[in-house]
Amino acid sequence: MKKLVAGLLSIALIGGFATVAAVAAETKPAAEAATPHYPLKEPREQHWTFSGPFGYYDKAQLQRGLKVYTEVCSACHSMKLVPFRTLEELGYSEAQVKTFAANYEVQDGPNAQGEMFTRKAVPSDHFPPPFPNDEAAAASNNGAVPPDMSLLAKAREVERGFPQFIFDIFTQYQEGGPDYIYSLLTGYEEPPAGFQVPQNSHYNPYFDAAASFAMPKPLSDGQVTYDDGSPQTVDQYARDVASFLMWAS
Repeated sequence: MKKLVAGLLSIALIGGFATVAAVAAETKPAAEAATPHYPLKEPREQHWTFSGPFGYYDKAQLQRGLKVYTEVCSACHSMKLVPFRTLEELGYSEAQVKTFAANYEVQDGPNAQGEMFTRKAVPSDHFPPPFPNDEAAAASNNGAVPPDMSLLAKAREVERGFPQFIFDIFTQYQEGGPDYIYSLLTGYEEPPAGFQVPQNSHYNPYFDAAASFAMPKPLSDGQVTYDDGSPQTVDQYARDVASFLMWAS
C-alpha cells in the first residue's frame, strides 16, 4: 500500500511539474511579447545632403545648426571634443572663429601662484561644458546627466533589423544618428490613454531607452532667428542641428 501511495504521489508531482513547465513555456513568449521594444517608433528616415558616397555638407545648414546648438542645446549639453578652430570648415573666416570663441570662458592654469583661472577662449580651445561636473548637471536636470553631443550623431544609431540592415550595406546608409536626433526632437506627443508618465519625465516614442525621459521639449517655432530666410520651425531647427551634430561627429 505504501508503495502504491508513493507511486501515486510521484506521478502527481511529476504531472504538476510538467504542468508548471508547460504553463511557463506558454507564458514566456507572451511575457516577452508584452515587453516593449525601444524606441516605440522607429526613427523616420530623412533626406540628407551628406547621404551616400557622393554626399556633401551644406555649409549654410551647418551654420544654422550651430546657431540652434549655441542658443538652445548648449544650455545643457556639452560638446567638449570639438575645438572652435574646426568651425572654419563651416565657412567662417579665422577672424570670425576668433570672435566666436571669445564669447566663451574656459578654465586655465595653474598660474605662477599655483591657482586655476578663467580666460576668454581662443580657437584652439574646445567648447566648454555648461556645468562644472556631472553632479551639477544632474542636479539641474531632474537627476539626469545630459549626454555630451560631440559624437552623439554616431553614437545614437538605432538597430534597423533584418532585412533592412542588408539593404543598408548596399545603399551605404550611415544616417541613422541624424534620423534619430531629428525624430526625437520632433517626436514629442501626448501619451496614449492609460499610460502613466513618471514625474519630471516627458513622453516621446522615439527615445531609444524608454517611453519617456527627463528632457522637456527643447524646440518651438520662432525660437531661433535665422538670417538667411530659412523657415523658423521646429522641423527646420531639428533638421539643421542634426546635420551640424553629424558634421561634429
